[in-house]
Amino acid sequence: MNDEKISSSRFEKLIAREEENKKRLLIHLENGVEFYSFSGIFIDEEVSIQPGATILPGTFLKGNTSVGAKSTIGPNSMLENATIGENSEIKNSYLYDCKVGDEVKIGPFVHIRPDSDIHSKVKIGDFVEVKNSTIGEGTSVAHLTYIGDSDVGRHCNFGCGVVTVNYDGEQKMRTTIGDFVFVGCNANLISPVSIGEGAYIAAGSTVTKDVPPGALGIARARQENKEGWADVKLADYKRKHGKE
Repeated sequence: MNDEKISSSRFEKLIAREEENKKRLLIHLENGVEFYSFSGIFIDEEVSIQPGATILPGTFLKGNTSVGAKSTIGPNSMLENATIGENSEIKNSYLYDCKVGDEVKIGPFVHIRPDSDIHSKVKIGDFVEVKNSTIGEGTSVAHLTYIGDSDVGRHCNFGCGVVTVNYDGEQKMRTTIGDFVFVGCNANLISPVSIGEGAYIAAGSTVTKDVPPGALGIARARQENKEGWADVKLADYKRKHGKE
């Protein structure tokens, strides 16, 4: 009997919460916000959305979040205390306590963590995480990258698999990247380190020293091939799998 009362109470709270949310959605609709469907959309009372913005299904807008005109949020996105500029797109991503400028494209599967400032015309693609960092105007971080405790300049390009290594086990340290920098795939930037304006980082490098403006930073171990080293293993594999 007690369980039935608890269940009934929870059901009543759920219905009341849905009714309140629906009223808020209708107010936003009347104010010029576009919805394809109300399905799975939750918007807190404090949230501000400018006319012409579009909110897609599966989107939660929480806390002190604001969305600029003609921006599209969703599907399947969570924004909490996030400021989004105009004409930006946030797809299948989570953003918390951060700021996003105009004409920014984020997602899918992006995590923007607190104290991040994403400037206008930035592109942040799939499986990218940004934490406590500034990303300058026009910079592209296309995929599979972690940028933490960093100051990134304008019109930079990050290849796949770049990591700013910001933690040494005891303290967090910052990485500084100037304007027009190109960071090649699978590069590690070991903070504290500074990359100068217009510099290039060769793919596969682990950078531990500052790179001057306009320089090419290469930090790779020299390749060594040991002839015949794997022949025994290969022959054993072939015997086991009848490949002789």
